[in-house]
Amino acid sequence: MAAAFNELTLSHPCFSTGAKSNKGRIHLPVSPGCNINCNFCRRDINSGENRPGVASAVITPEEALEAVRRAVERCPGITVAGVAGPGDALVTPYALETFRLVGREFPKMIKCMSTNGLLLPEKAGEIIEAGVDSLTVTVNAVEPGIQAEICESVFYGERRFFGREGAEILIKNQLAGIERVARAGVTVKINTVLIPEINAAHIETIAETVSRLGAKIYNIIPLIPQHNLAHCSAPGCNLINRARTDAEKHIRVFRHCQRCRADAAGTLGGEDFSKEIYSRAVSAENTFSHG
Repeated sequence: MAAAFNELTLSHPCFSTGAKSNKGRIHLPVSPGCNINCNFCRRDINSGENRPGVASAVITPEEALEAVRRAVERCPGITVAGVAGPGDALVTPYALETFRLVGREFPKMIKCMSTNGLLLPEKAGEIIEAGVDSLTVTVNAVEPGIQAEICESVFYGERRFFGREGAEILIKNQLAGIERVARAGVTVKINTVLIPEINAAHIETIAETVSRLGAKIYNIIPLIPQHNLAHCSAPGCNLINRARTDAEKHIRVFRHCQRCRADAAGTLGGEDFSKEIYSRAVSAENTFSHG
């Protein structure tokens, strides 16, 4: 059974009160591919950048389980095993395989997964069966015209859809999937990339929509201007605070996001020891995700 929201507020660093937590997490980079093309996404395999969509390697579920063992030995405060890339967790079966392995050996470990939500309706049953406790869905717009400016295309049902057509499919699937997994007791967190020139005035609408469908917490991530949105500006503190205030009318807002790598390990705001944990990871694949 999935951990309840109140339990997550005590044991999951993304849900804990305050800027930091003594609880840690390990991100397991087992998901190599993605099925959408976000205009802000510049993907890479490297050891130097500290941002989403980046990992030093892509590993197997078995290697991921070994990484959890090493992480818990290194830091007993690790309470969360998460899959946040470097690709989308639902495009390949490896994330759910990993959670099944981790759940058998570490039954008290919180299992946390991130996805763009395109495949969420059809994969919801497997997510629930695998015992995922917390699901993060990146929802950058709930209006197709806005979404079409953010995501160039989606690959769905063996076809690629561009512009508004692709945006309509993505939004429909995201919202249907959020409602289904939330009703099953999985805690849903929403990520939104705040892009001043595109969706800044849309944040409250997103927050209201996802809250109504059962999402419990909302995370607004400042844009890193790059790739096809390199011409856009990074949101300043005033805009970020205003967006958070608007969202808080409808849903609890997470304010201490570190924009973690897909292979991060440690406590938020504390030491990251991922290089120690993944020093033996050798299964790198040159395929990537949305950021």
